[in-house]
Amino acid sequence: MGIIKVKPTTPGRRGASFDDFADITKTKSEKSLTVAKKRQGGRNSRGKITIRHRGGGAKRNIRIIDFKRDKFDIPAKAASIEYDPNRGARIALLNYADGEKRYIVAPIGLKVGSQVISSKKQIEVKIGNAMLIKYIPAGISVYNIELEPGQGGKIARGAGNEVHVMGVEGKYAQIKMPSGEIRLIKKECLCVVGRSSNPDKRHIKLGKAGRTRHLGIKPTVRGKAMNPNDHPHGGGEGNQPIGLKAPKTKWGRPALGVKTRKKDRKSDKLIIKRRGKKRR
Repeated sequence: MGIIKVKPTTPGRRGASFDDFADITKTKSEKSLTVAKKRQGGRNSRGKITIRHRGGGAKRNIRIIDFKRDKFDIPAKAASIEYDPNRGARIALLNYADGEKRYIVAPIGLKVGSQVISSKKQIEVKIGNAMLIKYIPAGISVYNIELEPGQGGKIARGAGNEVHVMGVEGKYAQIKMPSGEIRLIKKECLCVVGRSSNPDKRHIKLGKAGRTRHLGIKPTVRGKAMNPNDHPHGGGEGNQPIGLKAPKTKWGRPALGVKTRKKDRKSDKLIIKRRGKKRR
């Protein structure tokens, strides 16, 4: 993927940048692996808004992605690299030897015609191959990693994400997460060799509010611009500070920099080193 910068003909295009989609080989999705996406506008099954600032946006269809890679010991050939509007990474269409087709999150370097395979046995450490993490040599990058065996990939699925395997000892493998956290996971967990595709996505600048609306994100109003009955930061004449020791959410709970992880979680014992400060 490359990034295109355009002439500053308008204020919105002055700071904007765009994806060139040079790595895309097929524009239409596989019909059998595509379902319609019903828009909820941030509402739950009872019609209550549980996620604010959601709504509108371009229509999308959901591509059914195989995160489990549970079609073992059957070789597959990459038929195309496609764009998925629901994620930052590219997806690859795999044609299996028995005729079945599946989508996977594409790794960097996977080409059309490349052959990949998934197995619980020890196989070649090759980009796109799915295998148990206990067979991955130390220092190799992997993505789409399971937290529990058979659960399907949960870790490092976003654009450009990768996890480094640091070693295997006993029942667990030691990995370094994209956040810098070092933790243990069961060595029977499945992972995919390589790094998730489209790492340049983070460098794209939207440039104007309209492109944010196309993504289904509505405008956000500052709390201090509201009335006191609408937000703890609201009220007062003119522009002034929030008047509190620390910021609060719309519902009066502490916000910004507050730890949200529950204390005494079972998985705490599997975390060897916590992640550092948030990267900006």
